[in-house]
Amino acid sequence: MQISRRAAGLASCLGLLSATLPRAYGDQELAKKLRTIGRVTGLAKADLPTPALLLDLDIFEKNLAKMAKHAASNGKQLRPHAKTHKCVEVVRRQEALGAIGVCVATVNEAEVMATGGIDGILLASPIATPSKSARMAGLAVGGRNVIVAVDHAQQVSMYEQAAAKAGSKLGVLIDLDVGDHRTGIEPDELALKLAELVTKSKQLELRGVQAYSGGSSHVIGFAQRRNHSLQAMSRAAAMRERFRKSGLPSEILSATSTGTYNIDSEIEQITELQVGSYVAMDVDYRRIGGLHSDVFNDFGHALTVLATVVSANYRKQVTIDAGFKALATDRPFGPDLKDHQGIRYLFRGDEFGVLSWETESTPFQLGDRLELLAPHCDPTVNLYDRIYACRRDQVEEIWSVMDRLSATQEGNRPS
Repeated sequence: MQISRRAAGLASCLGLLSATLPRAYGDQELAKKLRTIGRVTGLAKADLPTPALLLDLDIFEKNLAKMAKHAASNGKQLRPHAKTHKCVEVVRRQEALGAIGVCVATVNEAEVMATGGIDGILLASPIATPSKSARMAGLAVGGRNVIVAVDHAQQVSMYEQAAAKAGSKLGVLIDLDVGDHRTGIEPDELALKLAELVTKSKQLELRGVQAYSGGSSHVIGFAQRRNHSLQAMSRAAAMRERFRKSGLPSEILSATSTGTYNIDSEIEQITELQVGSYVAMDVDYRRIGGLHSDVFNDFGHALTVLATVVSANYRKQVTIDAGFKALATDRPFGPDLKDHQGIRYLFRGDEFGVLSWETESTPFQLGDRLELLAPHCDPTVNLYDRIYACRRDQVEEIWSVMDRLSATQEGNRPS
C-alpha cells in the first residue's frame, strides 16, 4: 500500500519525536520505586511522572550550611520554620547542622514532626479550640520539649487545662504584634499581664516572647527592608527587656524571616531565628533584592516543579502540564523557567500552563522536560505528597510531605 509524501513525512517526524521523549515506564518496577519512602536507586528525573516537586540536594545543602554558619557566627540559635517544606527529612538535616528544634504553623505540622522524632517543637500560631490545645499537650507527654505561642488569656486557660489533663508541661512564648496586626498582643502592659498569668500556671512554663514582621520580610530593597524590620523588631527587643526587669522569664526572643535573616541578627535581644524559605527559595523572595544585588541571591533555588511539554503546535508558544494544581497562585506573578531567559509563563487552567516567547526560533519540543521556580514555595509544596530529592539528574531519595506517603503507602518504607 502506498502512502502520501505528506503522511510519510508526518510519520517520520513522529518517529523522531518519540525517540527523543523521556522513557515512559508502566511496569511494576518503576511503580515500586515511585512508592519508595527514603533512599531509592536507579531512578532518574526522566522517569518521574509530571508535574513533580524536585529538590536539588547540592543547592539545598549549601543553603542549610550557609544559614547554620550565619546563625552560629552571630551568636543566634536556629529554630527553622517547617511551614515551607512540611518535611521531617529536611528538619533532620537542619538539626544535624545545629538547629535546636523546629517552628510549625499548625497542630498537624507539630504532630508530623513529633511522629518523626523531632524535639524542640514551637507552635508559632495561636489556637482557639480546646481540641487543638489538647493535641499539643499530648505531644509533650513523656517530657518532649514543646512550646506554644499565646496572645490571649483564654488560650492560657485552654493550655493549662489540657496540660493538666494530659499530665504534661508546655513551654509558652507571648506572641507580640510588632506591626502586622495579624496575630499577637501589643508589646505593652497587656503583654506583661498575660505573661504574669502564665507564670501562675502549674502546667505552663513561661519561656519568653516571639515576634514576626511579615510586612518586613518582602520589602523590596535591602536598605528599606532593614529600616522596616529594625523598627518593628525594636519593639519586641524592648519588650523582652521589660520582661527581664520585671523578673519574668525571658530566655527566648524567637523571630526573623528569610528576607531579614541578616538584618534581625544585628539585634542583640533576639535569641533564635525562625527562618524557613531559605531551604527552598522562590520567585517572590528573589525579587526583594539583596545587600549587594538587585536580586536576593543569598540562597540558591533548590526547589523546582518538573513539567513536560504536552502540546507544541504553535511557533511561539508551548503548553506544559503544570497549572493551578501544580503551582501556588497567591502571587500576582507566575513561576519563572529555570535556566531560560525571555520565556513568559501564563496559567491556562487547572492542569496547564503556557510558555511563550518573542524570538522566531522554537526552543522547546513535545516531550521536553522543564523545571519551574515556584512563585511562592510554601503553598506550592503543600500541593504535593512527596519531594524528589535529586543530585543532578538522579533521584537519591523520596521524602514525604506532611507524612502523606506513610499514610497512603504503608509497607513500602525501607527497613
